[in-house]
Amino acid sequence: MTDHAAETSIRLVIADDHPVVRDGLSSMFASAPGFEVLAEAADGAAAVRLAQELRPDVILMDLRMPGMDGLTAINELTRLGVTARVLVLTTYDTDSHVLPAIEAGATGYLLKDSPREDLLRGARAAARGESVLSPSVAARLMNRVRTPAPQLLSQRELEVLELVAAGSTNREAAARLFITEATIKSHLLNIYAKLGVNDRTGAVTEAFNRRLLIPRMPEQS
Repeated sequence: MTDHAAETSIRLVIADDHPVVRDGLSSMFASAPGFEVLAEAADGAAAVRLAQELRPDVILMDLRMPGMDGLTAINELTRLGVTARVLVLTTYDTDSHVLPAIEAGATGYLLKDSPREDLLRGARAAARGESVLSPSVAARLMNRVRTPAPQLLSQRELEVLELVAAGSTNREAAARLFITEATIKSHLLNIYAKLGVNDRTGAVTEAFNRRLLIPRMPEQS
């Protein structure tokens, strides 16, 4: 049977804040058989807008961009129900970058120094809805599965941190958990000490990085 992806051009949007990188990727994919580059975006907000307007098959998404970064853009695309597959293409393969991107909805994660054929093959696979991971990223995920993060926080501390991550104030968290504000503050101080951070934002970020908290999509009103 003939691969359907080979019969129809895969329509791409390329999102990267570096013009040289965008030009290079655009030229590479435009010159490869079976691809059509629809547009380029210099930040996440533009990528989201173009995805809604042009309905590409695949978005090549950098993570670190000014304004709306790639991770925020992936979350926004998921929230909006955009069907384009997101293939992260970045220079970063640390846990704090890989895991949130995949959890947000990215179909694949490749590094910019990947060989040309790997990038083309990855984009074709992403268009088919297949997961695409660079070897170093796959190794990180395997290691993370085999060595899950220890249960650093108590159940109550996790409950407090979940409310903080959702934007609750100390007073609101106390009301939700039927405890006093002073108790909330005490829990937060314990959380800071256990995670090695100094404030609420640091605690939430570190908890996501350690997979103590899992990102949740906002509830539909």
